Amino acid sequence: MIAIPGDTSATTISGIMADEMAIGMVNNKTTAVRLIPAPGKKAGDWVEFGGLLGGCPVMDVNRFSCADFINRGGRIPAPIHSFRN
Repeated sequence: MIAIPGDTSATTISGIMADEMAIGMVNNKTTAVRLIPAPGKKAGDWVEFGGLLGGCPVMDVNRFSCADFINRGGRIPAPIHSFRN
């Protein structure tokens, strides 16, 4: 579970999710992504979720755009499984 700045764009969040899915597919494992946009917070601030959830620092995200990759509309090439041999 990672808190990210609240002004993080949807394409950046989608890019982080796509990276995690690619890692899971290459490693042939189930993976998960828990990103929590924290409105009004910036990198380094502390977010308290309360109760048993606790708190965590807001992590900085890469500000380079991944919009071209995400806006491909699902036309992402299949992985090459021959590298696993």
